Amino acid sequence: MTSGTPSSGDVVIEVTDLMIRYGDIVAVDTASFVAHAGEVTVLLGPNGAGKTSLVEHLEGYRPASGGQARVLGLDPVRDHGTLVQRVGIMLQDGGIQPAIRPQEVLRQYAGFFPNPLDVDDLLGGLGLAHCATTTVRRLSGGERQRLSLALALIGRPEVLLLDEPTAGVDLEGREQVRSTLESLRCDGVGVLLTTHDLDEAERVADRVVVIDRGRIAAEGSLAEITSHSDNSLQFRCHGSLDVTALAAALGAVVRASGQHSYTIDAPADPDRIARLTSWLAEEGLTATEIRASGTRLEDVYRTLIVTHDHDGTDRSTGGAS
Repeated sequence: MTSGTPSSGDVVIEVTDLMIRYGDIVAVDTASFVAHAGEVTVLLGPNGAGKTSLVEHLEGYRPASGGQARVLGLDPVRDHGTLVQRVGIMLQDGGIQPAIRPQEVLRQYAGFFPNPLDVDDLLGGLGLAHCATTTVRRLSGGERQRLSLALALIGRPEVLLLDEPTAGVDLEGREQVRSTLESLRCDGVGVLLTTHDLDEAERVADRVVVIDRGRIAAEGSLAEITSHSDNSLQFRCHGSLDVTALAAALGAVVRASGQHSYTIDAPADPDRIARLTSWLAEEGLTATEIRASGTRLEDVYRTLIVTHDHDGTDRSTGGAS
């Protein structure tokens, strides 16, 4: 890959066996994945998974301990001065001066780039025209988030790194952010986005990367990730449930997969569902929700994280975020 302007589908971020350490703590452990131009890649993981450390390296602010990453074919730390003109960065805590106004700060940022977007058009597109001359301290949390996104977009970036872009944003604001992401996709911009909102991730993602305790647990297109059903049945049930007795009755492994949530490692066929509901009724229990697992991103994500939680690794060793 060259450092020229990418075309849609080109690899714009390539991470290969990346290691990031803080003393004895391994925050990112031999992580590898790619992101493409014209796609939104969503980076998912629990707190302490290594998302922040990984993205900080891609932004050029965190050195690697091993392996490498390339953004637009360049080293994000060594070539930071070049990439800052080509990569837009949105931090969850934007650190914008509270006394400044959105229109004012965007015009200041526009002066750093040779061909910036029109400030008023950008404010309008992100639903900020009504508060263009309001001081930042008087903006809502969602408006501040959208202003941070506007600052990341002002220089017409080829790659965009977004940290929780819809956190604290109301429904109307979320629609505006989604519309902006769709426009970026059409313009061939490569977007790497972190979020804790699995529903939002499923709405916007072309590709998904799941990281847990510094390691990549899964990577692929949204269709690939969600089509790999684990051939299991999930249900919710309040009350005291004897997992061992239920497993014996169904002839399948039954495990707790969350608070009041259970997974049966067997196909969700009608006979098994009937036996489940019958057994629960005999025990004086009722299932509040029964469904096949693996059909939604949330199902796959929770299965991956639960699997990693039971692989014998102590999550506390990956304490960096």
